[in-house]
Amino acid sequence: MLGFNVFMLFFAVFSQCQGRFVFPCKYPQSQWCDSREIAAECGVLEQCRKFNMTKAIANPVNVSLYYESLCPGCRQFLVSQLVPTFIMLQDIMNIELVPYGNAQEKPDYTFVCQHGEDECLGNMIETCLLHTFGLDAVPIIFCMESAADVLKAAQPCLGIYKPEVTWDKLMECVKGDQGKKLMHENAVKTNALKPPHEYVPWITINGEHSDDLQNKAMSSLFTLVCSLYKGEKTAPCTLGMGRKTSSYCMN
Repeated sequence: MLGFNVFMLFFAVFSQCQGRFVFPCKYPQSQWCDSREIAAECGVLEQCRKFNMTKAIANPVNVSLYYESLCPGCRQFLVSQLVPTFIMLQDIMNIELVPYGNAQEKPDYTFVCQHGEDECLGNMIETCLLHTFGLDAVPIIFCMESAADVLKAAQPCLGIYKPEVTWDKLMECVKGDQGKKLMHENAVKTNALKPPHEYVPWITINGEHSDDLQNKAMSSLFTLVCSLYKGEKTAPCTLGMGRKTSSYCMN
């Protein structure tokens, strides 16, 4: 945006010197090129067209996690990699959570989970949280997965981050037909993976999975997202990618 401000300041000064320009626009300079209507009202339509032609537009990096609520490796990745990276890089990445993993769906919309009935309940709670709150569910799920007991933490975590929603209200989804339908959708999405998932956590980057992407994500998702983003590097990427860390106990 610095380049835009310099560009528009130059245009304003130049036009003013020609006796053709004053500042009749009610919008700040940072918004002049946000829409065609604003640009026209501010008298900079042609300038914004030229500016936008030179401005690089980069898509965010999409990270999807297929996981189970009680899988130790899934919990570790979610808590130590996915959520911290998303907090730092949310301007350049999207995340998707799909709680299901290695579960099996029965014909009557019941599910058998790898780590037992408690995991099925954890999967269902997190699925209903995601349906109800969207990405606002991420802090609640982080709170659950970072606790010693995922299920015991669920209600207190909901109370911390969404006190306006009662536990009983959430349970209507978890115990009802809506929860079963949502879990069925997770099953369909998981079973449609190409290549088929072989383990969890199973990570896709921009819809793709490979051993290389999986290993890089598990090692440092932050570094992977920064390296894949095609736009101008954000401050966290610039600082984080350039830092060499070491740990010594000196004599």
